[in-house]
Amino acid sequence: MQSGILLAFAAYLAYSCSDAAGKMLGAQLPIFEIGFFMSLIALAPALLLKRADETWRALAAPKRPLLVLARMGTGTFGGISAVYAFTHLPMAEAYSLIFLLPVFVAVLSGLFLKEVVGLSRWVALLGGLAGVMLVVRPGFNALTLGHLAALACAFSGALTSILLRQLGPTEKRLTLVGAVLVAATVVNGVLMIPSFVAPTAAHWPILVAGGLAAGIGHIAMVTAARLAPASRIAPAQYSQIVWAAILGAAIFGEFPDPIAVAGMALVGFCGVMTLSGGDAAAAKPARNRFLRLRKA
Repeated sequence: MQSGILLAFAAYLAYSCSDAAGKMLGAQLPIFEIGFFMSLIALAPALLLKRADETWRALAAPKRPLLVLARMGTGTFGGISAVYAFTHLPMAEAYSLIFLLPVFVAVLSGLFLKEVVGLSRWVALLGGLAGVMLVVRPGFNALTLGHLAALACAFSGALTSILLRQLGPTEKRLTLVGAVLVAATVVNGVLMIPSFVAPTAAHWPILVAGGLAAGIGHIAMVTAARLAPASRIAPAQYSQIVWAAILGAAIFGEFPDPIAVAGMALVGFCGVMTLSGGDAAAAKPARNRFLRLRKA
């Protein structure tokens, strides 16, 4: 359980670095082109997941193909939505909306995985939602397509977390990671053709760094989903609020106002409370399922 949560933190740090790289290129390259090159480059670290006793044919033949196909769809759509959101919104604002992901996961994990989400965790999740509202302040700030893209990314990420929890015990890690990266590469590659702009020498270091960070994030998240319930690892995403503030200020000169800072602090605090809530009733069934799978 603890290892899964730590890996989730590492995954979201890597994702933050990849998001910052995409935002840096947003005004210079089309979003589909950014998605294409980063997905293609992210395949390189993903190949490290292949074990010596695994064949490429076995990796390309999932045991639950329909669920893997769904994972490919949610991952690709979420990635495109994220690139659009980060290239049209300040990082902290985009993350604040994407931080609705744990709320979506808590609802979906209860509906589809029958995981128990205790009262203390629900209180913490709703507190995080209140923090999001302080940052975005709907009704006071104009809502744009960037905000809708961030919400779409959050919901897609929640579906991906649920699917990974279902697929983790039966599918190989490289199958799960490689499938979504190949899908994202193909879809973005087709969509970028009408507006293709050749990357310059200055673009390539950013594309490579962003792609490698995304690949590492995928590996860490898939592994985390094998070790802990979806409702326990999803709140680790709240750690991105720190990276949003640091990267936004250091790279893009984005400084949130005091109300937004208070909202970000509330989101982070509720995220930590969610992780430390320790609903043993929720954790025990998941741990027992994992032990049974290991014995099998």
